[in-house]
Amino acid sequence: MEILSSRTILRPADYERTLAFYRDGLGLAIAREYRAGTVFFAGQSLIEIAAHGGSEVPTIFDGALWLQVRDIDSAVAELESRGIPIEREAQQEPWGLVELWLRDPDGVPIVLVEIPAEHPLRRDVRKT
Repeated sequence: MEILSSRTILRPADYERTLAFYRDGLGLAIAREYRAGTVFFAGQSLIEIAAHGGSEVPTIFDGALWLQVRDIDSAVAELESRGIPIEREAQQEPWGLVELWLRDPDGVPIVLVEIPAEHPLRRDVRKT
C-alpha cells in the first residue's frame, strides 16, 4: 500500500465553535474550505473540521493532536492573548521534549511540543 497523503478529521458537536478554536484560538492557516468543512495546515499534516457527521455527544478520541512549535513561550503568550485555557503548563518531559497540554472545545487533547536544541531529534546524524 502506498500512502499519498493524510489528515486528521474531527467531527465536532458544534462546528462553528470548533472552527473558531482552530482558526482564531490556535491561529492555524486554512488550507481549503468546502461546503461541509474546513481544512487547516498543521505543519506537515492537515486537520479537517467537518461540518457533518458530528453529534451532541462526541465519540471518544483516545489519542492526541501533537503539534510542534518553534518556541513554547511564544505559543503560551499567543494562547493566553486569545483566551485559550491551558490544561497543563509547559514542562520538560523525562524524554526531553517540552510539552504543554490543552483541549479543543470537544475535549480532544492537544499537545504543543518544543524540541530543545540539545534533543536527539535535532541531532544531525549525517556522516561528515
